[in-house]
Amino acid sequence: MAKVRIVTDSSAHFLSSEIIARYGIQVVPLTVQIGTQTYREGIDLEPDTFFRLALRGGPVARLVAPPVDAFADVYRRLNRETTEILSLHMSRQIGQTWDQARLASKTLLGRCEIAVVDSMTMSAGLAMLVEQAAELAEQGANLDEIVREVRAMIPHVYSVFYVDTLDYLRHNGLLSEAQSILGTMLDIKPFLTIEEGELIPMEKVRSQAQALDKLVEFVTEFSAIEKLVILHNSPYATERTRSLQERLAAEFPGRDFPAMMYTPSLASLLGPDGMGIVIYEGEEIEDDF
Repeated sequence: MAKVRIVTDSSAHFLSSEIIARYGIQVVPLTVQIGTQTYREGIDLEPDTFFRLALRGGPVARLVAPPVDAFADVYRRLNRETTEILSLHMSRQIGQTWDQARLASKTLLGRCEIAVVDSMTMSAGLAMLVEQAAELAEQGANLDEIVREVRAMIPHVYSVFYVDTLDYLRHNGLLSEAQSILGTMLDIKPFLTIEEGELIPMEKVRSQAQALDKLVEFVTEFSAIEKLVILHNSPYATERTRSLQERLAAEFPGRDFPAMMYTPSLASLLGPDGMGIVIYEGEEIEDDF
């Protein structure tokens, strides 16, 4: 029996491109619009190019979901070798990607079973789910088994972000203009989390130092961290990133928490000068006495 094939979108932020190649994961690119120019993430636009454009101070970027045809083309191609596809995507509360994939799946009704799943997250959190789904598919799990496992994992993925500007959230319809203006006037930097798939303010900070304190405080609430990724705006470790890693190392001796550069899709939503942490919480092991 042919194995289940896995499809996702380019908002999924993997630790390594080797993961995509190893499992044959199909990644449908989102579009980033900057002014009148459009770029397909990962094809026409890489992170360093995006940040160079964004930091020029020009038009604010906007994230656009892939067209239905882009998903349908991938599904039809995969249907030549399988009859089961898991299409796992960024939260539908944040973008229209899930909706587009859902519409595309209907074009293969009766020919291929396609489960279009809302991850209720994005970025590294989505990648963690996709990688686990791909591992299960490689082991021979069927579509129902993989979907069940992924849905069980979703509530254990936690994401927080600190953003330096509110313009990108407003431009992408995730914040009202009034909220954006008020926040800018008060010099408020929102500390955001993804809850039930929705990007919402968790707290407000007024400086990067306060933001680092809050990020460390957030992480120390977990006692069973299985995976943790730091997201930042540079291909290299900045002073701010090193400081965060050192503080986390003091809290969790022996653990190594990698840092990855924001993808264009995430930076299009949050702005180019933010920082975030994504955690997958495993099961806590109780001591036996």
